[in-house]
Amino acid sequence: MKGHHHYQLKIEWTGNAGTGTTHAAAYQRSHTMSAAGKQDLHCSSDPAFRGDPTKYNPEEFLVAAISSCHMLWYLHLCADAGIVVTAYIDNPEGNMVEATPKERGRFTDVTLNPVITITAATMNEKAQTLHEKAHEMCFIANSCNFPVYHKPVFIIE
Repeated sequence: MKGHHHYQLKIEWTGNAGTGTTHAAAYQRSHTMSAAGKQDLHCSSDPAFRGDPTKYNPEEFLVAAISSCHMLWYLHLCADAGIVVTAYIDNPEGNMVEATPKERGRFTDVTLNPVITITAATMNEKAQTLHEKAHEMCFIANSCNFPVYHKPVFIIE
């Protein structure tokens, strides 16, 4: 169907330490994410939840997905608007609260902090306004039930 996209991955738990899930401390949170034709990603849970700190966790993937989607839309919009971007580096941050007996755990917000290098100072204002448009277009941000902020910094090359 045109306009409909399907994504298929494989998530395989690799953390059986020999006794399975006999109790919470008996198993590792390690797992592998794979997709056809792509490199495997070795993952875990956040270290706060008995995870391996050397591996990416689902919370980091969520923050990265928002940042990546926003960046790709932003670059597309800049190209359409005649704004030449020569560098884009984001240091996104996400905040999450753990579950309590009264409330489920959830992300409360994500803030994108891109540093963007453009070639023309005359395009600085337009380049800034395109962040809001990129936010409106971002599939991932549109799927979130928490605010996504962006605080761009521009460098004129």
